[in-house]
Amino acid sequence: MEKLKLSEYFSNIYDNGEYPRFKVLIDGKWVKTKDTFDLVSSVDESKIAEIGSVSKEDLDLAVKSANDNKDKIRGMAAIDRLELINKIRKEIEAHKEEIVKALMMESGKAYGSANGEINAAIERLRLSMEDSRKIMGEYIPGDWSSDTTKKIALVIREPLGVVLGISPFNYPVYTSIAKIMPALLSGNSVIMKPPSSDPIAMLMCAEIFRKCGVPSGTLQVITGSGSIAGDYLIENKNINMISFTGSTSVGKHIAEVAGLKKIHLELGGKGTAIVLDDSDLDLAAKECVKGSLELAGQRCDAVSRVLVVENIAEKFYKKIEEHLNDYKFDNPLKNNDINMGPVINKKAAERIDSMVKDAVNNGAKLVKGGKFNNSYYEPTILEDVPLSAQIANEETFGPVITLIKVKDEDEAILIANKSNYGLDSAVFTNDFYRAWKIMKALQVGNITLNSAPSHGTAYFPFGGVKDSGAGKEGVGYSIEEMTNIKTMVFNLGAKDLGKPYSGQFKD
Repeated sequence: MEKLKLSEYFSNIYDNGEYPRFKVLIDGKWVKTKDTFDLVSSVDESKIAEIGSVSKEDLDLAVKSANDNKDKIRGMAAIDRLELINKIRKEIEAHKEEIVKALMMESGKAYGSANGEINAAIERLRLSMEDSRKIMGEYIPGDWSSDTTKKIALVIREPLGVVLGISPFNYPVYTSIAKIMPALLSGNSVIMKPPSSDPIAMLMCAEIFRKCGVPSGTLQVITGSGSIAGDYLIENKNINMISFTGSTSVGKHIAEVAGLKKIHLELGGKGTAIVLDDSDLDLAAKECVKGSLELAGQRCDAVSRVLVVENIAEKFYKKIEEHLNDYKFDNPLKNNDINMGPVINKKAAERIDSMVKDAVNNGAKLVKGGKFNNSYYEPTILEDVPLSAQIANEETFGPVITLIKVKDEDEAILIANKSNYGLDSAVFTNDFYRAWKIMKALQVGNITLNSAPSHGTAYFPFGGVKDSGAGKEGVGYSIEEMTNIKTMVFNLGAKDLGKPYSGQFKD
């Protein structure tokens, strides 16, 4: 693979050498850390960069800077914050192709996936005007209750202080920006930790934030071990909120150690697609293949299993095989037409393979795929997967289409709700009443009719129940998570104002 080369615009974020040595953003400056770790691309298992690994001293400086400078962002007029975000959006758009190329090299994403992620990040920044509407307050007249007749209240939203954002490897840029933007817009300072597997594209975006004029010290971007940097920051008393996207096991750990901090958790899922016998089978098959294979299945909202009513199962299976042929699986750097590359690393491929083998050992039929080479796991179809198989119940996070027969919609609902997860699901039917019944019955945060689940730019709110997390993300909803409500009560009776309560009509 060719060496990673960035333009002069990004020269501040790394030092040249045999491999670029990336820095971290602390107190408005790019800082060279004492230690680094190697970044190995899943494209061909080659080293492409050295990434800064923060020490506890670095973290102390980042927290101090975020706290010392939080009033800079809070003190900015809201319109200035909004215009700053718009400026950042335009600058990311101007450097989009370079960011996309870096993201493909470090993560193994196909061009369509990488380009789609950066476009989504740009769109999320554009939608900041919609977010800003959620920062409005309200006036409450007190004379609707007998004990507050001579009082009024103003309810306003205020920033929390310092927000810690932790983002995952599957969407390292989009998820980071979807945390940074609403936090800054609502007047918080931010400490952002992008994933260790693919942080470079986000570091490039951080330089754009800095160059566009984000007040010095209000955005810190640090890299390093999650077990060191993550825990140290999660427990820090000067962090006011944690917004985490990642695995359920880590999310539960955060909830245990965070104390009384405000937390938002978007965790794992077992996205279930239910295909009924009155559905458009071609549409359902196309969407289920897309939902299972997009980004090699490494999405929390992926279709992780398909429950298909048994009387149309064989027809549906054939259509799944037909639509699988639409996917070109190869090294994503070969050309932009390839739409599925490797998973994030060989360890992930081995985990996926163990789940596929377990399903086959339990009686599932392996129709296609089931092989891997280093990080490249073939698109795979498993038919008639028994519920005893691991892959029928646990998050796959890989390019496997898991097909399970059910008797009817009632059995599908029962199976779906037994899951410990509750993030996304889908139902395919042309009967409104059957759709309504299933959509109301499923214990999930999001459900989509006649399409694979997709959070996209988060124009619609999303977030899970059960082991899939707590809180909501999305346009306007992230703002609500990152602010506190303050109620200010005014006693007008002190100056003989307000409406007195007569009590004349009381029973």
